[in-house]
Amino acid sequence: MFLPNRHPDHAAPLDPIDAATLGPAGAARIEAFLAGFPEARQTTLVALPALARATGVAAVHLKDEGARLGLGSFKALGGAYAVALLVLEEAGRRLGRTLGFADLDDPAVRAVAAATTFACATDGNHGRSVAWGAARVGARSVIFVHRGVSDARVAAIARYGAEMVRVEGSYDESVEEAARVAAREGWTVVSDTSWPGYERIPGLVMQGYTAIVAEALRQLPAPPTHVFVQCGVGGVAAATAAHFALRLGPDRPRFVVVDPARAACMFESARAGHPVKVAEGEPTVMAMLDCYDPSPLAWRVLARVADGFMTIDEDEAVRVMRRLAEPLGGDPPVVAGESGGVGLAGFLRAAVDPAIRAALRLDATARIFVVVTEGATDPARYEHLVGRPPAAVAARSAGAVP
Repeated sequence: MFLPNRHPDHAAPLDPIDAATLGPAGAARIEAFLAGFPEARQTTLVALPALARATGVAAVHLKDEGARLGLGSFKALGGAYAVALLVLEEAGRRLGRTLGFADLDDPAVRAVAAATTFACATDGNHGRSVAWGAARVGARSVIFVHRGVSDARVAAIARYGAEMVRVEGSYDESVEEAARVAAREGWTVVSDTSWPGYERIPGLVMQGYTAIVAEALRQLPAPPTHVFVQCGVGGVAAATAAHFALRLGPDRPRFVVVDPARAACMFESARAGHPVKVAEGEPTVMAMLDCYDPSPLAWRVLARVADGFMTIDEDEAVRVMRRLAEPLGGDPPVVAGESGGVGLAGFLRAAVDPAIRAALRLDATARIFVVVTEGATDPARYEHLVGRPPAAVAARSAGAVP
């Protein structure tokens, strides 16, 4: 289904706080953080010219976040970054001086970190980032996972020394449990979703995601005219849409938010005109997007800078994984996890639907940008769905811009 954005705030300026968080200054801050890590190379931009020809557009480019910081997904940009900032802020208050990312290895800063516990709930990728960030600065982490998180994803988080807590409920219930236990224990919650009275830290997490767009605008031969980005609670969609809008102004691309049909909380919020929690049903194969309650902070941004909202079905998510693994026409292969190709699946749905094409003005001049938000973060699950192990999918080749 497709829904144009008819909210009264559509195309209005962003809230000043959101503009400050998600604009160029915020992107420069996350890029300064990344500069401190030898493994923090910018991720690859992949051109798909054969797909562009097949869909009748000028260009299709995807940003492949599967190699981000060796953590397998774009989430590496958010949780770890917020953890580092929060440690530096607390250490600066205690030490009475301003600190930068270069001070993270200062013994006095590490002593502050060692006395700090960070907690979060996760579908898998965000928790991995928080755990990695906590280990990097010398802090403790406690990560809450719901019943649907695979053992492989739990193990990938635990390898960074995190204490794992399994919650017998949904993702949204694990968010509530993490907040409850953290309040009782005096821990700091680093969540990628917001709630009333809790926005600054999710804002920092979203600020981390702006690095994706900052890099892409340097890599792309021309700015995109259309962007399709997947949505769970909404953080990456909001950060991407906001940064494009703030950087490109009146030339910003048309932005489409893509939800799983089984967990369409942002789509239903757009239909209602305000944040809506949807009923939990059968889990979606798009495991990292299996969220039923949107982030109010993300909704506030998307109500202004998203141009449309759509849903895709289970088979479409799996089909795009296979299409990327074995592309036709000489396009390079890309490993995309269950949630990684959802934005591209949204574009492919739009490309064959005359009504959506017309609504979005998808024509022969359109330049499409999507983000592959994760690689094969559960290799066994990837092989089951695609029919080939991720290691057998050919390495990036022609069309890649390092």
